Amino acid sequence: MHLELTPEAILKQIGYSITDQTVAQIERILKNTNGLDRFLPHLPSFVDALKVEKGYIAMSNSKDYLKIKTDENNAPESIAAFEEIVKHWADKYKLHLEKVENKPTYYITAVGN
Repeated sequence: MHLELTPEAILKQIGYSITDQTVAQIERILKNTNGLDRFLPHLPSFVDALKVEKGYIAMSNSKDYLKIKTDENNAPESIAAFEEIVKHWADKYKLHLEKVENKPTYYITAVGN
């Protein structure tokens, strides 16, 4: 079964309200992130997996990418577990990530080979 997520559905999956501004932002992210459409059917499961370690997916305020993040004030063990989840999903679904220096935050810059 092929699941196609609309911009509005993506916003709901990551916990955003649907406004003209958020729809426009997610549309820019979709255009800017090569191959992201191939990963979108897995987005709901990834969101659920991240919640285990208080992680989440958000839209970046500074770049047209989705970001994967957890609170940097979490216990070191929790951050390490969060980073293992991110690494597992990145390897499994070929997510190209850009790590933010000294923070438990990653941008999804592409999905592909």
